[in-house]
This record gives sequence, structure tokens and C-alpha cells, in this order.
Amino acid sequence: MRYFIGIAAIVLTSCTTQRELTKISSQNSQEYLVAATLYVQKSAEYEALCLQAYAQAEAQLLEYFENGGGKPAVVLDLDETVLDNSAYTAWQILADRPYDDDTWNQWVEDASAPAVPGAVRFLNIADSLGAELYYISNRDVSGLEATIRNMADLGINRVEEDRFFLKTTTSDKTGRRKDVMDTGWNLIMLIGDNLGDFDRIWDKPAPLEDRSKMVANRRAQFGTVFIVLPNPLYGTWLQAIYGYEHMDEDAQRETRRKALEAWEGPE
Repeated sequence: MRYFIGIAAIVLTSCTTQRELTKISSQNSQEYLVAATLYVQKSAEYEALCLQAYAQAEAQLLEYFENGGGKPAVVLDLDETVLDNSAYTAWQILADRPYDDDTWNQWVEDASAPAVPGAVRFLNIADSLGAELYYISNRDVSGLEATIRNMADLGINRVEEDRFFLKTTTSDKTGRRKDVMDTGWNLIMLIGDNLGDFDRIWDKPAPLEDRSKMVANRRAQFGTVFIVLPNPLYGTWLQAIYGYEHMDEDAQRETRRKALEAWEGPE
């Protein structure tokens, strides 16, 4: 059955913390994030893409129940999948501050992140249908209480502590996926904003061209087992452009420009 394609392999793999990969010291402006942040915060297109993704997830879940499936579990990432952290990125821009753990943790503790469009509806419908919902995130476990409070304030049902698998000593999600499988529920769907939320093959050190090839090779799983939310703010896609190397802002800017595939221009 297509819902189970690749699940066994997925639970034995891991992904890298995306926020950790952006911890590159910089004395320069975060201005390059402006367009991406405005896209998330202001564009109807971003909202439509998120609603589309969650509508597809709902359709897959309904089909599963219609086909007589039993005890389904859905695993979701949190940041940029359920919770919209673009306000933190906007702060980075206006303060000319790169990401760092201290300010990120303060943002998490503020518990004021809005929901990604479509997330609350999907989660509550899935819960009402009898699906088990689990959250595997590389938010630090110290932020669990604030995360639960944030989600409860958004009107998300069933946010008990045992549904959350946050980072403790490692950002490797392998064991946490296995923990979900060990609950006895059938893991039928994974929802995330980074391809590493589904399988570590898309994470470091996969080159850009290999990441694209792997998407083509597993295209049948997208929209069925894998539901992808848009995230232009950060992620492995950007670190792959940098070659997974730590660079200062000047080097990052030059690398981004060199990666562009540009028209040669008029003669």
C-alpha cells in the first residue's frame, strides 16, 4: 500500500537541525532575507501553497480511512510546518543580527508564533478522525512547555507532552522516528518543510544535483507519504548551495550569486 512506501527506511535515517546549520558568524546585514520573509508574511501565494499542502494531507488521510486502514499516525515537523517563525527572521533583518541560540530560545519562550496556514484545521480534523499526531522537531527539549503553550493558544487540540519528540542530546531524528513506530500505530504520512524531515538522504552532505535527482527518484511519495510545506527562509537547500561550509557573510553572498543560473543578456 502506497502509504507505507519507504517508511521502514525513513525511521532508520536522520536529518540535521536546520537552525543549527545557519549558525555562521557575521558582522554584515541580514538584508538578503527581506524578500523571502515578505513572501512568507505578505504573499497570498505562500498562504495558498500551505493550504494546498494541508488539503492534500487531509485528502490522503480520508482516503486511508475509506480504505479501511487502522491506527494511523502522522508525524509533523514544527517550525515552518506548524509554527510560523518568520517574525524572528524579520527581527534578524531589522536588528542586523544572524541567528543564534540565545535569541532563538527567547523567541520560543515568548510562545507567540502564529500557525502556518492550514495547520490548525488539519491537525484538529486529523484528531477528530482518530489519527495519532506526533511532532518530531529539533527545537531544544527545554522549549517544550513554551511550545505546547504556543500551540494550545492557537487552538490545536491534543498537545500532551508525550506527543512531542524534541531534541535532547542530538539533532539526529532516527531514534525519535523509531519511537513513533514503537507506539504500535501505522506511520502513514510525514509533513515537513525540509526534505530532511522525510529522509536523511536529502541532508548533509548531499550535493545540490544529488538532492534533485533523489526527488525525481522518489516522486511517487510526494503528495502521498511526504507532504511538503514551502520555506524560503532557511534549510538544507541553502546549506547545499554553500557546500555545507561555514562562511562569513561576504563569502555567503558571493556563493549565492555564483549559484545563480542567469541569462547572458542582450548583445
